Amino acid sequence: MAHIDLGLDEKAHPGIVGPLRFRPETAKPLGELAEVLLRAPHPTLTPGERELIAAYVSGLNDCDFCRSSHAASAAAQLPAGMPLVDQVRADVGTAPVGARLRALLQIAAAVRRSGREVTTGLVETARTAGATDLEIHDTVLIAAAFCMFNRYVDGLGTWTPRDPEAYARAAGHLVANGYLAI
Repeated sequence: MAHIDLGLDEKAHPGIVGPLRFRPETAKPLGELAEVLLRAPHPTLTPGERELIAAYVSGLNDCDFCRSSHAASAAAQLPAGMPLVDQVRADVGTAPVGARLRALLQIAAAVRRSGREVTTGLVETARTAGATDLEIHDTVLIAAAFCMFNRYVDGLGTWTPRDPEAYARAAGHLVANGYLAI
């Protein structure tokens, strides 16, 4: 049960959905932020790659709901699907991703620990691997935003489904309709 009474059936409104329904005034800008970060047109980072960054950071933060939901969304949008997402979550160093994405995920992990852990060396490694300044910027912002989203979900003690199929269904809805339709 959530730490506060959201006035909702928590199983019908799991994870972040309940708090967003509870406080629509904050739900709108949070939904808009997620939409821009993860789905808006981007010259080089695909929606699947951006969802993978969100899932990776959420996993590092031990936020079960966000990790599972964004892993399912990433898997739905990446050609290699859930096996790739699982490999990244298990060991980004050996996962079958390109050097550019691996470097961006390492930057995301640094942001998750502290923004000050994003070093010149990490940025130079990403640039050498082909990452643009826009990709580095957006990776830092996605990682920082997901630290906030993870703490929002877990800080309120929201209910988290355990059935992977529930996340797959939600991912299908999300891919089709976006974050503003949550």
